[in-house]
Amino acid sequence: MSAFYEFEEVDAFTTGAIGQPGARVFFLQARHGRQRVAVKCEKQQVSAIVQYLQRVLSDLPPPEDKPMAGALELATPVEEVFVLGPIGLGYDRSSDKMIVQLEEVGAYDDDGEPIEGRDGHIRVYVTRAQAAAFCEHAERVVAAGRPECQWCNLPMDPDGHACPRMN
Repeated sequence: MSAFYEFEEVDAFTTGAIGQPGARVFFLQARHGRQRVAVKCEKQQVSAIVQYLQRVLSDLPPPEDKPMAGALELATPVEEVFVLGPIGLGYDRSSDKMIVQLEEVGAYDDDGEPIEGRDGHIRVYVTRAQAAAFCEHAERVVAAGRPECQWCNLPMDPDGHACPRMN
């Protein structure tokens, strides 16, 4: 499946997780009007996007407004168009917008050759205000997972875990 979506403006660029801590599935979602696309991703990919956007935002004037918090919830049903692979991030000075490019994880046949037609791309342009709101929301989503063990920093399940430092 080949898919290309470009959002020069978005009503929302957000992230969210579905499921219980320890078994959550993460998504990135872009919405504009009636069009919405979502990609399945890893928690670490969400954190990496946040780190980059925060670094760029720290070098720019602070945003003047912020989207409403409710606009950052995932719109349901969440139907992924692909699984996230490479991420491209940038800043366009002429439009004063962040660029987030999401690419499909590569699919390969048994011989290691790329499978034709598997090249999804989503390019989203977000304002500084949308980027700042995304970062704040994403940090809350990521932190809502399983608590970390105080000794080994590994995630703990509700019934505990086998701590390598305590055994």
